[in-house]
Amino acid sequence: MNKWLEILLGLVILIGTIIVGVMSSAHHWVLLGKDLNFLHAAWIFLKGGLFWFAILIGIIFILIGISELED
Repeated sequence: MNKWLEILLGLVILIGTIIVGVMSSAHHWVLLGKDLNFLHAAWIFLKGGLFWFAILIGIIFILIGISELED
């Protein structure tokens, strides 16, 4: 695929996703009684990712400390 086409397609998808997130947050989209606030869902996913990242960093430090005890 052409590199300029890839960049253009990536920008269209990125900007489209941002617009859908903002519009779903501003206009309260509802489907079958469920709220489709994609911006809120993305924020929750980011917070969950940060939580698991912090847990994994802690586990790595513990494992490094245990391996240094053997020396």
